[in-house]
Amino acid sequence: MRVAKHFSAPRLAVALTLGALLTPSETLAGGSGPATTRPAAPTTFRNPVINENFPDPFILRVGNTYHAYATNSENANVPHAVSRDLVRWEFAGDVMPVLPGWAEGGRTWAPEVARVGSRYVLYYTAQDKDSGRQCIGAATATSPAGPFKDPSKTPLVCQVAEGGSIDASPFLDADGQHYLLWKNDGNCCNQLTNIYLQPLSADGLKLTGKPSQLINNFQLWEGNVIEAPTLYRKGNVYYLLYSGGPFDSDLYAVGYATANRITGPYRKATENPILQTKGAVAGPGHQTVVTDGAGKTWLAYHAWTAGQIGDSVGYRSLRLDAVTFAGGRVTVAGPTLTPQRAPTP
Repeated sequence: MRVAKHFSAPRLAVALTLGALLTPSETLAGGSGPATTRPAAPTTFRNPVINENFPDPFILRVGNTYHAYATNSENANVPHAVSRDLVRWEFAGDVMPVLPGWAEGGRTWAPEVARVGSRYVLYYTAQDKDSGRQCIGAATATSPAGPFKDPSKTPLVCQVAEGGSIDASPFLDADGQHYLLWKNDGNCCNQLTNIYLQPLSADGLKLTGKPSQLINNFQLWEGNVIEAPTLYRKGNVYYLLYSGGPFDSDLYAVGYATANRITGPYRKATENPILQTKGAVAGPGHQTVVTDGAGKTWLAYHAWTAGQIGDSVGYRSLRLDAVTFAGGRVTVAGPTLTPQRAPTP
């Protein structure tokens, strides 16, 4: 994950109108003029669903609205887009316009949001002024649209000796315990990269207990980095998805590991990677799992367009493909470019 340079809020806002975000029974009243009815939800769609730079995506469903967050752009520390069907999106501004005092601007990466009690907690990565490393912070808001604020004087997680800490991902287990996953940024300085997990306090703002090392990079396809953890539980199986390989290449891909206890041991799948470069879709990764209105699971992720890899020539667009979790295996129906059945709003 790196600074997103090509996300254009005006272009996205022009392409997608607010009326497209309303349910079929809802209308927009424009002063004394006639109300505008939202078009019916699409029955099919084609990737990408956001054809702009929207890297390191995370999607949170709140009621009938999906909230997507991404690595910083030229216009926002934490770009935010909203949708009512996972297919048509509208840029909705910056959910964290002010960074805390410990953080430098311009390197706010991989935000993810969880509802904790009556508040929403945004976990994000930013550059720590004191150490110069990328570290993890936590900000709160009463709405998933923000504004999120972090009054902390120091980061929540900052493993300076291990290269820093990035890619925070919250997880709520069936017993009500909140956890935080993240990755030490060891690839910045020729160190091993590990995925960590640690319990969170009841308010989601402090780590408790001890961290557990879940997996590290040792498979050939991963190269010198694994990152972007996503934990999903179905039945008694914990599925740990992650990305590996250099993010700015067509080698970036998604794999997974499984365990029967949240702290592991986790076993990597022999079929890894399960989502990789195919045709015009290059370097798919930094995935997140989202469930639609019918309970179907989808994998949202970013990818380059083949031949346009790297921020100087291309951008990472937001894509969506069906994913299933069954019998200890993860299957992704992608990457796709052809029309497919749309999610159920």
